[in-house]
Amino acid sequence: MNMLADKVALVTGAGSGIGLAVALAYAKAGAKVIVSDINEQAGQEAVQQIRGAGGQADFFKADSSLASDNEALVQFAVDTFGKLDIACNNAGIGGEAALTGDYSLDGWKKVIDINFNGVFYGCKYQLEAMEKNGGGVIVNMASIHGAVAAPLSSAYTAAKHAVVGLTKNIGAEYGQKNIRCNAVGPGYIDTPLLAHLDEEHVQTLISKHPIGRLGKAEEVAELVLFLSSDKSSFMTGGYYLVDGGYTAV
Repeated sequence: MNMLADKVALVTGAGSGIGLAVALAYAKAGAKVIVSDINEQAGQEAVQQIRGAGGQADFFKADSSLASDNEALVQFAVDTFGKLDIACNNAGIGGEAALTGDYSLDGWKKVIDINFNGVFYGCKYQLEAMEKNGGGVIVNMASIHGAVAAPLSSAYTAAKHAVVGLTKNIGAEYGQKNIRCNAVGPGYIDTPLLAHLDEEHVQTLISKHPIGRLGKAEEVAELVLFLSSDKSSFMTGGYYLVDGGYTAV
């Protein structure tokens, strides 16, 4: 499958979970992939996995909460493969659990810096590179909590709602420049992000999905791949759920 032949793509938070699945899907579809993560070991392992399967990839260590790292990441992609066609802004954290009135200021800032500001910084520099190409595609990783509340996680909910709003604005502003931007809203996905939860908590989460299970990272990656390809050429500024029915009830 060569849906992304001759394309250059970058993925943040690509060392594990959804980001890794997206990077693998991009490579399998023929793209040259820049794997970015703050965890260098995980990122390098992802690159080796892609190369081992016959794909092309390089690693760039970046802290997505820093504007300078996002700028350097985009420049690395251009310097390495000559351009940037596709970006998936996936890096994110869950943050502390507390009622809104009890949420720590440092905890709030950390979640907003990574989950929202980091997406904005990424988009800012990605858009500059894509304008030089004459086009491109951005997929921002939101969440079901870009649409509904996550009690005890107000920073996460606020950040993911903000990502959806930012995505809509970019879609409206850049459509005539041949740049598309969409957001994806996963339900609860079986990734290392949930590994710290006890079995009772996991079963509670499963019960919120009418489909009766957690999602798989590869299922989210399939949607991201579609939105990154020409198969979704008339789709921009949208927010697309892959949530096992979580938000339907």
